[in-house]
Amino acid sequence: MAFKIKKKHDQETPESKAHRLSLIEDLTFELVPLKSLDDAILALPAGAEVSVTASPAKGLGETVAISERMAGQGFRVIPHISARMVRDQAHVDELANWFTQTGITKMFLVGGDAEEPGEFNDAVELLAALLDRDHGLDTIGVTAYPDSHAFISDQALHEALFAKQQMLGDAGIAGYASTQMCFDPDTIATWLRTERVNGLTLPIHLGLAGVVDKARLMKMGVRLGIGQSLSYLKKNKAAVAKMMTTTSYDPNDLLIPLSSDMLDLNVTGLHMFTFNNVEATNNWRVEAAK
Repeated sequence: MAFKIKKKHDQETPESKAHRLSLIEDLTFELVPLKSLDDAILALPAGAEVSVTASPAKGLGETVAISERMAGQGFRVIPHISARMVRDQAHVDELANWFTQTGITKMFLVGGDAEEPGEFNDAVELLAALLDRDHGLDTIGVTAYPDSHAFISDQALHEALFAKQQMLGDAGIAGYASTQMCFDPDTIATWLRTERVNGLTLPIHLGLAGVVDKARLMKMGVRLGIGQSLSYLKKNKAAVAKMMTTTSYDPNDLLIPLSSDMLDLNVTGLHMFTFNNVEATNNWRVEAAK
């Protein structure tokens, strides 16, 4: 598939607007295993796709338990499996068996932030082990970093992403790459165009902040290591002015400038970092999809 290289964002066309609205309609809500989880679940639309994060403090057992419970409630669940939180090969067997037994067929693979890893140092190592098992999965999402990573070089991130793409292709497993939260549309578009030219064929799920209080967004942004994006906000007077005069960040501030790029560059999903503020994000989804 040939991708157009553009220096600036095109004006939103009827086709690109329709694509943007379809992505908003069926976005993925990311939930975090915190005390606010139960209220967040109650605010979800029926049958929503839900991404359940892995907490180093609570372990993968909590992610597994939440995912299984929510799958039983009719949600389309995507558990995050953190490579550095997987103990050993026996733990890989347990996870593969769990996927097979529960019928959960989609997972999101991350390297993870656990300071003391088990047998696996990164996502590539764990993916190789998992693909050797009878796992029952038909789709595996992997991470992507348009805004760089606090501790890993851009070259290493690029090589890992392409290694995972190759491994998934060889195994006949559908994959996608979900990006980190980022506020700069130019950063995202430039990164994706470059990676497409270099041979990235995985569909992209765009990671973006849901509708959250601006103070919480800034605090979580620092914790998530998105310093360059926060620097962009500081430099972009229009974005800062809007954030300082409204309670919450509007995801369309990012999506509309990227609209034509999302259509042209095979962005097939939106991954919303809700920080469990699901009600506000879902209210935005309903209004924005009209």
